[in-house]
Amino acid sequence: MSLTVETLARLRTDAGAALLADAAARIDDDPVRTTAALRAAHSPELVAAALTTVRLRQRAATRLGPMADRMFFTPDGAEQVTRTAVAAHRAARFSGVQRIVDLCCGIGGDLLGFAAAGIAVDAIDADPLTAAVAAANASALGFDGLVSVRCTDALTVDLGGVPAAFCDPARRSGGRRTVDPESYLPPYSYVLELLARVSFAGAKVAPGLDHALIPAEVEAEWVSDRGVLVELSLYSRDLATTTRRATVLPAGASLTGDGEPAPVGPIGDWLYDPDPAVVRAHLVGELASSLGAAVVDPHIAYLTGPRVPTPFAKAYQIQDVVPFSLKKLRSALRTREIGRLTILKRGSAVDVEQLRRDLRLRGPNEAALALTRIAQRPVALICSALD
Repeated sequence: MSLTVETLARLRTDAGAALLADAAARIDDDPVRTTAALRAAHSPELVAAALTTVRLRQRAATRLGPMADRMFFTPDGAEQVTRTAVAAHRAARFSGVQRIVDLCCGIGGDLLGFAAAGIAVDAIDADPLTAAVAAANASALGFDGLVSVRCTDALTVDLGGVPAAFCDPARRSGGRRTVDPESYLPPYSYVLELLARVSFAGAKVAPGLDHALIPAEVEAEWVSDRGVLVELSLYSRDLATTTRRATVLPAGASLTGDGEPAPVGPIGDWLYDPDPAVVRAHLVGELASSLGAAVVDPHIAYLTGPRVPTPFAKAYQIQDVVPFSLKKLRSALRTREIGRLTILKRGSAVDVEQLRRDLRLRGPNEAALALTRIAQRPVALICSALD
């Protein structure tokens, strides 16, 4: 059973905190015995909510770190909550803002980032349980004095009196992600209105949003965290400093530009696999310029060139380039005694796990294999392990 407004209130009491601690200590034990032991002193509904909360805290820890152990979650909230590093980065974009309205605050990932930066937050969510969870999380993290949460529809908020705002519209319908931005709640048209009317405004949308749907005066920032593309944020004119930005965390480095084309060149000494934020922002050309590199094919994002340290790509030293052939690959890898292999691919339809089985790797050495195509011909680049 998931959390309810009633069980949330009971879990926030001293007795509820003791139950949560007991549930956390027993969570890896036999579930039947654990449930029976906890029900000896608590109602079945409260025990179910406590066990669900502990499991969701474990799940959210990968995004939030240790503070997840003090928070409450809905199942969707645990899956979608903004990572701590990303929320902190976003709050820094609003540096100088004293108060912000967090429209569609969810369980509070972003409002906690704003509050941690000293920004007062008026948080809003249309779902009563979600709003209650957000308020509980603000309190649990010590932000009662900075955060207020109310349950209402974002569409009812008068944007004319809002000095700064952030909106993270719901992008799920019936348990599935929606690909139509007008199916967001509130819809993408509302997001664009927010960015046009509020001087200091930001919004989070799906990273795969069509570039053509982004207004020219809006900054689009694709953000990755530890190599995973996590979001696309849009910022209004007064917050925009460029048109496109790719930011990689935890380094905090940003690459900006207008999407210049990348030159095509021959295979060099090093292969660069650009960060997904760079690729999605269409900034591979800008990265190529910074590295003195070129793409291996005009339709493939792999870069090649001299060794230049960069936070925007993984670098591999190229040892050999062979036409794609199972027989040739198996022979080349056995000659090098490769037993551990990282397989990358761009522009290749090869089943990576099937290929790994077919190669029958053995040996003490490690390598990386990049599958791609050059001038429509499939090739394999044998590289050193990740630098």
